[in-house]
Amino acid sequence: MNVTTTITGTSARISPHGEIDFYTLPPLHTAVKRLPGHVIDLLWDLEHLSFTDVAGLRMLFCPAPQGDPQYRTAVTNLRNQPLQLLLIAADLFPAAYDLSRLIPDTPAGLTAHRS
Repeated sequence: MNVTTTITGTSARISPHGEIDFYTLPPLHTAVKRLPGHVIDLLWDLEHLSFTDVAGLRMLFCPAPQGDPQYRTAVTNLRNQPLQLLLIAADLFPAAYDLSRLIPDTPAGLTAHRS
């Protein structure tokens, strides 16, 4: 897993390259832990992410351990497979997976309940 981090002001953009699963989470956690203390916004740029399993959901939605910084988190450049996983999770657990917060530029119809 290659991870690129870009800091601009109080925002960080983390771009993983490859796939996210249980075994590739450690470099992503390390990238977040290395963010400077002044960062408050975290943008996951998933343009180069071809696949994720439930580990990707955990990365995006599970709060940081107590004592770690909490970030306003958003996602951009979702490819089809990660987007479909997010939509399924939101359909199954709407209270837990608030896509309007995570993907602010998502068209309203996309996150509506699907049959």
